[in-house]
Amino acid sequence: MPPEEQHRVDIHIDRLLEARGMTLTELAGQVGLTLANLSVLKNGRARAIRFSTLTALCDALDCQPSDLITVRRPES
Repeated sequence: MPPEEQHRVDIHIDRLLEARGMTLTELAGQVGLTLANLSVLKNGRARAIRFSTLTALCDALDCQPSDLITVRRPES
């Protein structure tokens, strides 16, 4: 992916947190991430995610990766 091209991955942490009545701070504690790093991921500024982090998020939020991450179709 060229540096000027934006990724099309959307992260749905906010929606999942709201549905579970959980705060970002609680999630950070359960997953073992700093609040700052979790915020980067939540706001779509992350460039990558480790499988171990994805697994921890899915465990904490009781979801599947497809509930947490979607990819937008390219604009024509």
